[in-house]
Amino acid sequence: MIANIIIKRTFVKDKQKQIISLLNEIRSKAMNQPGYISGETLFKENAPNQMTVIATWQTQENWIAWKNSEERKRYEAMLEIYQEAPTEYDEYLLGTTFHS
Repeated sequence: MIANIIIKRTFVKDKQKQIISLLNEIRSKAMNQPGYISGETLFKENAPNQMTVIATWQTQENWIAWKNSEERKRYEAMLEIYQEAPTEYDEYLLGTTFHS
């Protein structure tokens, strides 16, 4: 089942160049992972240090494998240097079927 992952980060100001570079590297690596479909990065016009990434994966398991990979953890550690708060993750499955 398709998984949409919402990743929210708040970064320190004045480091956009480094942050965008890291986010682009992570996206590039993610694109080569099994199950990756797409991703987009959004920011608020009145708060450009708040960024949200929306990633789409073929399955939640594909996402979890990438999220837990050592390669991604290295990039996350680099991003954390520029963050004001911990990364927030929301994971959604596409569809209207409820599971109990």
